[in-house]
Amino acid sequence: MPRELAPIAPKLVEITDEVLFGDVWERPELSPRDRSLVTVSVLAALYRGEQLSYHLGGALDNGLSVEELSEAITHLAFYAGWPNAMTAITQLKEITDARAAA
Repeated sequence: MPRELAPIAPKLVEITDEVLFGDVWERPELSPRDRSLVTVSVLAALYRGEQLSYHLGGALDNGLSVEELSEAITHLAFYAGWPNAMTAITQLKEITDARAAA
């Protein structure tokens, strides 16, 4: 969660850091890679684009390949809707383009 939100929502930032990322994301039953795949899929399916960009980058950092993410997004198009998949794949392209340019 962005640190700049702490002045307006300190408790939300605290529980995001401590509970979500400090506990839930650290549980050993799923790898960070698998948690990223689940998270990206849900955010894309629910059309949560603002959070999706952050988690697509995290998914790449957690070991998912562009090809795997692209395949997951293609698959969910049939279950979550074409517009959701097109938004997600557009964001993935923007992230990979930005990383390639860096």
